[in-house]
Amino acid sequence: MLSSLSRLSRPRALALCALPVAALFAVVGLAPLPYAIAQPGTTADVLGEDRGQEVITITGAAVRPTEGQLRMTTILATGPSTDVDLGDVADAWFRTDRAVLPHDSVYPSGKSDAEIEKHNLGQMKASQDAATLAALGYLKKDPEKVKVTLNLADVGGPSAGLLFSLGIVDKLDGNGDGGDLTGGRTVAGTGTIQPDGTVGAVGGVSLKTQAAARDGATVFLVPKDECADALAEQPKGLRLVPVTALSNAVASLRALEQGQESKVPSC
Repeated sequence: MLSSLSRLSRPRALALCALPVAALFAVVGLAPLPYAIAQPGTTADVLGEDRGQEVITITGAAVRPTEGQLRMTTILATGPSTDVDLGDVADAWFRTDRAVLPHDSVYPSGKSDAEIEKHNLGQMKASQDAATLAALGYLKKDPEKVKVTLNLADVGGPSAGLLFSLGIVDKLDGNGDGGDLTGGRTVAGTGTIQPDGTVGAVGGVSLKTQAAARDGATVFLVPKDECADALAEQPKGLRLVPVTALSNAVASLRALEQGQESKVPSC
């Protein structure tokens, strides 16, 4: 091989040597990579209806009418079996409305599409149970006497927990003084929740804020640990309010409703 190359002109030799490299890049460019591409997803008002049915139904306690909206937010990611190549990653890398995420951070590894869907729905059910316990615990209501049913189709995962809890609080207690917890605003947010009311991070916040702003939100409740991510792509006109627990989320919304801006933290 070396003796053959020595008899070629330099340009032709370089061209010949470049062929394997070009072939390698072509293979890499077309090969599936361990990433998912995400973009802003849908939002849903937990105080409203989904497919003709109330998202939050409560029995065993008086329920108050509400104004304003509490919108849970989602991201839309490429499917668990979708191949993502170098071109897809490069395109998403330079767009503010796309994010490149490790595949395993979005979907459990080694699972089929059906298994992943079942897993996500299971997380949603656990999140709903925790949200109910957190809200009723905050309001000091007996979960044996007050029954809450949560209904939201085609949404999986645990990230709506905080908004479900706030929706329950608003329907049962409002701002605690006869008014709406939202103050008539469109409030959006994200965050997992534990039965004790602790709020946790979820990921994809910079995409969720874009979805919230698109759907009319002016306030976004963000897990405090994800403030930096939210600020990175903060939509104009969307106020970011950090939260660590259901109690301070409620306190911030009450302060906003009462015009006490100085009591409301910001990212």
